[in-house]
Amino acid sequence: MHLPRALISKLYLHLQNTRHPLSPPVLILVALEPDALCACRILTRLLKHDYIPHKIQPVAGYADLERLGGELVAPMMETRGGSGGLVVCLGVGGMADLGTVLGLEPEGEDNTFGGVEVWVMDAHRPWNLGNVFGGFPLEPETEAATTFSARSPIGVKGGRIDRAYRSGKGGIVVIDDGDIEDELSKERDAYLALVDMPDIEDDGEDLDGSDSEVEEEEEEEEPTARVGQKRKSWSAFDDADSDEEDRPTQRRRSNSSGSIPDSPRRPAQRGLISLQDEAIFSSSSPIDPPTAAQPPRALSARTLRRRLLRLRRENEGILRDYYRLGTSYSEPISSLMYSLASELGREDNDLLWLTIVGVTSMELYGRSSAGVAVPVRGTEGRPASGWLGVRGARIRQLLRDEVRRLNPPEVGNGRLLPEASGIIPTTARSPEDTSIRLSPEPKFLLIRHWSLYDSMLHSPYLFSRLKTWSETGLKRLHKLLAKMGVSLVQCKQSYTHMDMNVKRELRQKLLKYASLYNLDELVPSIDTDGKDRAGAKDGWGFVRSWGWRATLSAQDVGVIIGALLEVGKNTSAPEAVPGDPSQELIDPSDDQAQSEEWLPRFWDAYDALEDIECLKAGLPTAQLLHKAIFTNGTTILKKKQVQHLRSFRMCIVKDSPDASLFNHPGALTKLALWVGEALAEQEKDATGKLAHGGRGTPLVVASLDEKRGVYVVVGTGGGGGPDSNFVDREAAKKKAEAKERREKEKEVQRKIKEKIREEKRAARAARDEEGEEEEEESEDDSESEEDDESDDDDDGEKERGYGLNKFGTAFQDVVAETSARVRIDSFEHCVVEVKKEDLGGFLESLSMKTVVG
Repeated sequence: MHLPRALISKLYLHLQNTRHPLSPPVLILVALEPDALCACRILTRLLKHDYIPHKIQPVAGYADLERLGGELVAPMMETRGGSGGLVVCLGVGGMADLGTVLGLEPEGEDNTFGGVEVWVMDAHRPWNLGNVFGGFPLEPETEAATTFSARSPIGVKGGRIDRAYRSGKGGIVVIDDGDIEDELSKERDAYLALVDMPDIEDDGEDLDGSDSEVEEEEEEEEPTARVGQKRKSWSAFDDADSDEEDRPTQRRRSNSSGSIPDSPRRPAQRGLISLQDEAIFSSSSPIDPPTAAQPPRALSARTLRRRLLRLRRENEGILRDYYRLGTSYSEPISSLMYSLASELGREDNDLLWLTIVGVTSMELYGRSSAGVAVPVRGTEGRPASGWLGVRGARIRQLLRDEVRRLNPPEVGNGRLLPEASGIIPTTARSPEDTSIRLSPEPKFLLIRHWSLYDSMLHSPYLFSRLKTWSETGLKRLHKLLAKMGVSLVQCKQSYTHMDMNVKRELRQKLLKYASLYNLDELVPSIDTDGKDRAGAKDGWGFVRSWGWRATLSAQDVGVIIGALLEVGKNTSAPEAVPGDPSQELIDPSDDQAQSEEWLPRFWDAYDALEDIECLKAGLPTAQLLHKAIFTNGTTILKKKQVQHLRSFRMCIVKDSPDASLFNHPGALTKLALWVGEALAEQEKDATGKLAHGGRGTPLVVASLDEKRGVYVVVGTGGGGGPDSNFVDREAAKKKAEAKERREKEKEVQRKIKEKIREEKRAARAARDEEGEEEEEESEDDSESEEDDESDDDDDGEKERGYGLNKFGTAFQDVVAETSARVRIDSFEHCVVEVKKEDLGGFLESLSMKTVVG
């Protein structure tokens, strides 16, 4: 079941009011990623404020989640001796059937959830629809309540929670950021229709023929029923299949790796038809009741079965298409958590800064509305839409407004602040200064903690635009610095110690010469009148000071936190240990060891978010990782190690002393984005536009983990996708409403036409005039042609799922079709692990799949 965004604070207040000293602690399951970690920090601040005990448990992947479900979550159930409680999933399990994975819906048992409630906040898409529209214990069945909707808890309608809902019996509560209400109405109707359908075996029968043809065949084969003879009921038809009736009710579940689910759970009592189905199956026409001219005719069991199968296949197809759209990302959960704090009236600079870091980290990892993909950099003469398109721009603007509200500018001293004149702030204003400021941040990396030259050299933006991986690109970088009047000696010293005049003029010189080198987005632009849209400061970054101890940008913090999660405190590359060549399968014990290795990194990053000294101590780790990314990216491109396959390009990280750093999916994803962005720029230089209709060429990057004998494989999109369409969310919503209105009007007209046709057919049967019959049939054909033409009104509209990363579904298809030993365990479905010996066959089969929508 899903909770509208407007009711998030109500749910939290209910938790606050029902907690007492003997209540079990809230269990928080957190993914190993910066956005989830920042959201966890915000939530724990709220819980501490209300004296609510809680326990934090990092989760490395689906296998880890299933293990924790058996060890920590299932024992909380009242049916197992526990006292119920609350589990909060941050960035965890939104794409999996949590009732199954956590052990809250045991097979063959009616007592589900046992008082355990699970809150799900996750930016990964697509949602698991079983969590969204189901995920609650059904009320006992009565004569008046036999359907899924009738047995839903009070306050839950169609899977949506309203104000009348009272928690206590447990269930899965998905926090809706707006996507479910705005975009999943079609999937909701299909899900709810499937839940109430009677269970019947689908033997793959061809249903292309019309029901009227089947009825005519049956009339020829069987005598007409006598007056007063009872028609064969649907329940009797079901009784004929004793195997189906005796089989225990089971829910078709998605596996722990998030594979595509089938039909949703149905109520325990089978063989019952809902009122809606009964109306469909018992009428002589699919739309209207029998007219007086045509007496009711009992439909045969075969006809009823065909109609049911056709309806079920149609609804299952809707769900299947949704799951196969491809992966994408919605609003960061740190932003969603800040909304909760704001509604409770507890927002402050600390929570705002955590939100800013979480949102910024999503951009660093290429997580957009097109899935994991390279950033869109103003393709085909249009401005760059950036991260999450219009929605992302609105989130950043809201954050800038919050910064101004909670950090009013200094007034009365008559001096101009450095950042207002375009200077990058590197120090605090006073020893007690902990404010957040807007800063005209250039697209450099760790500029406050590196030299200007190193910061520019290790920038992914300059890496792709200037091609700094080549000798020609390095000369181009040197020429840009020379035009700016900055000597190599000066730009290679620490930026904080550079000449103040150079730092003061840096922004203006970059704006002056950037266009000569195709670097229009290098620094935030300004209007011709010298103002940034009445103070909107579009494109400006965020900077915070900790007194004289440090001043860092949100990007700096995101880079450091990510490096601590992926590499750890150790600033030297780990040594590779050869694996056991006799090992045939991916050993689960190795996965457990890997999880235990990653979990301490979580706590290092968790501490660094609120301890500035720990954060500063992680700077060498971040520099080490990005030096390795630059070195390996340069090697891949200079030695032309990128291979062109049918659906994507691919390369393998090898022959490098620091290659083992990329055994972590996050680090490998960053490398893939660097290389992918450089390839996209090469495509634009060669052809003037991105390949694949502006979506760019997808890229697969693999790194060998010698210790475990597996390749870590990540697939990234080529850019473009929904972001490149510049679709305003409100405009899209209005367009969808207008389309729905047209469809309703069309349905009304269709019913009227169908009723007229029935009357004409009845009249023709009475008159039995063949000439008129042929005339009417041709008229019906022309009407159907008009309907077909009206269905093509939206030909210019791009199909749903355009440009999304489909590597997740492609990986699952390859696993189903081949014998390759593959493990899909990451919450990022575009990341898999393949046995060393099976990589070749895996990639060959993958090259035949569609990997970008």
